Amino acid sequence: MGDCQLGKGWFLVGKIVEEGEDDCLWRWGRNTGSMDYKFNQNVDGIFINQDKYVAEILKKFNYTDVKSASTPVDLERPLVKDGDVDDVDVHLYRSMIGSLMYLTTSRPNIMFIVCACARFQVTLKTSHLLAVKRIFRYSKGKPTLGLWYSRDSPFEMVAYTNSDYAGATQDRKSTTGGCQFLENRLISWQCKKQTVVATSRIEAEYVVATSCCG
Repeated sequence: MGDCQLGKGWFLVGKIVEEGEDDCLWRWGRNTGSMDYKFNQNVDGIFINQDKYVAEILKKFNYTDVKSASTPVDLERPLVKDGDVDDVDVHLYRSMIGSLMYLTTSRPNIMFIVCACARFQVTLKTSHLLAVKRIFRYSKGKPTLGLWYSRDSPFEMVAYTNSDYAGATQDRKSTTGGCQFLENRLISWQCKKQTVVATSRIEAEYVVATSCCG
């Protein structure tokens, strides 16, 4: 896989049947084809996360006892093609990336780094595996993060975009990122490497704006 494009989100319509007076807890698991989404509903809105799935993938890759990380990415160690570093198990790496892909459906804060790591599934080295492991360590420290959808909010669409100028060190291409809200409800988010090489930050931002409005 040379690049990664994801556009995941939720648009909740209707009502989940309540259990009790105000609160409702409902888990959508593997029997429906998803990856263990947990829905917490109260009078103010609905909270969605994948805490059980986080616990499962940490156990799968033997990361239940590791030290957690405060951020999902180490800014002092950019992802590059390491020609002089040892190769790693490609099947392990791809399995870890695939597990994290499912987690981005409720955790847009890790989408950028997961997509960046996914670009090295053919030419992966030790540094790329360490970057993926850091995402797992971050998830271990923040297992209950998720998406909150308030009950009473104006029906107004707001979109945000940004670019990581020349962030892909191997070809100096930029990465487009964006998210869309219905007032304060996050309903969709995207991350994709641009197909052209921008010669300036302004040009990279124009490419982002074009893809957002196109």
